[in-house]
Amino acid sequence: MSKITAIETAIPSGVMPNLILVRIHTDDGFIGCGETYYTPHAIAALVHDWMAERLLGADALAVESHWRFLYERCTPFGHPGAEMRALSAVDIALWDILGQACGQPVYRLLGGPVRDAIPIYNTCGGPSYGAVADAEKSARHPGWPGYGDVGKDGALQDNWKSNFAAGDLAEELIAEGIPALKMWPFDKAAHRSGGLHISWADIEEGMKPLREIRERVGMKIEIAIEGHAFFQLPAALRIAEALREIKPLWLEDVLRVDNVATLADFRRKSGLPIAASEMILGRKEYLAVLQSGAADYAMVDPTWNGGISETRRVIDLAQTFNIPSTIHDCTGPLTLFAGLHLAASSANVVFQETVRAHIRSFYEKLVDTLPVIEHGKARLPAGTGLGTKLRDDLFRPGVNSYRRSDAKT
Repeated sequence: MSKITAIETAIPSGVMPNLILVRIHTDDGFIGCGETYYTPHAIAALVHDWMAERLLGADALAVESHWRFLYERCTPFGHPGAEMRALSAVDIALWDILGQACGQPVYRLLGGPVRDAIPIYNTCGGPSYGAVADAEKSARHPGWPGYGDVGKDGALQDNWKSNFAAGDLAEELIAEGIPALKMWPFDKAAHRSGGLHISWADIEEGMKPLREIRERVGMKIEIAIEGHAFFQLPAALRIAEALREIKPLWLEDVLRVDNVATLADFRRKSGLPIAASEMILGRKEYLAVLQSGAADYAMVDPTWNGGISETRRVIDLAQTFNIPSTIHDCTGPLTLFAGLHLAASSANVVFQETVRAHIRSFYEKLVDTLPVIEHGKARLPAGTGLGTKLRDDLFRPGVNSYRRSDAKT
């Protein structure tokens, strides 16, 4: 038995202030790595002040036992939010340990590979989208979800390019073999005036870069539209009406997923494919979406949805409805690696989200091994466990809000 001896957390405020990193140590020398995103201090408190009571001294390889125990004790407090994200980080770290203990990559423990490489798309965040560009800015709050930094003209500034040089960006991605991009051209209208109504002038502003892409490269690249849940139904329907001309891959979170019936109504009236949603946490919520016919794609995030354990169950659930899954990552490198293992081992995953600007600008500050992406596909992770490790220098007393809990001896 691999016994859990210590749990560490760190918040890399100089890189991604909303990210929290988790390491779980065992008595036979394994270190499992996990992460989750948003409200990192609340997550750290849940891990150390509550979940550690269950985990320290326990069998690290009893992944499902720990998942079920902690989940059942989250739900009496209401629908789990921060608790589910804390559980996600712990679950990923435990799968990492299990893979190391078995001498196998996680995807082999999930049933083995169903493909040689994993199709990806590029989300058009820049190097400072959700992150900090330099240490001077590290103390600032990075902003609310969907309010990321638009960046400036320059290398890997995909958010800026998606607004002001969309045709050039599309050509650049096509040259790399990337088959699809995701952008949010209507967010600025919501930032200015809210999402109750969107004017035709705002619609035209948002459509300009999309039309530029179609005029420049035609249908050589898919376009997914992110809405960050900013709009109410009438505005969302007006956006959908305009978007029909560019034939989007999907519309994602144009309106909130608070009401499944409204989302299903939006899907029927829009006549466009709908992706829903990394904002949903757990099988119960996805089941309601699938049963109501509210989505064409099940978008799921392994570091929010309950880790590798629950995300695999959601992927399989969606498959029973003939709905493909697509895996979210606009956060950290372990989210991406967890997604790659899930996509490698399930024939129901159509795309893994990536942010090339994050991978190429700051992921190396967090992990020792980066994913390998070539010609629009990610290679299967190599090595045992997740196939990457959080950097040791992030876990030091006195920096990065470091906390450690140890088993009693």
